[in-house]
Amino acid sequence: SPAFGQNAPPTWVPIVPTTKVLAIGHLTAANPTPAQQGVMPQEVQDTVRLYLAGKIDQWYVRKDQGGVIFMLNVGSVAEARELVNKLPLAKEKLMQFDLMPVGPLSPLGLLLK
Repeated sequence: SPAFGQNAPPTWVPIVPTTKVLAIGHLTAANPTPAQQGVMPQEVQDTVRLYLAGKIDQWYVRKDQGGVIFMLNVGSVAEARELVNKLPLAKEKLMQFDLMPVGPLSPLGLLLK
């Protein structure tokens, strides 16, 4: 099944590889719960480990609701899903992620013709 927001590019646009995956996480509860608070120390440690391993390139807090945004250094949505689903909040079903593959700006290839 296609990833969130994934559509086939127009046929006139050159195909480019997926070089990163944008992971937009949102908490499943509107307000912090004791369960969320209980796993946060391990969540932070595991997230820092992913950053230090080079898997998280950039990370941000969501300003519109509880959650995070990661730019992941992975080449597929499947690899991104495997990484984020191992984080404690996701394992406990306290956070869900929308995953979007991104790559080089493919219309620039039209300048090379």
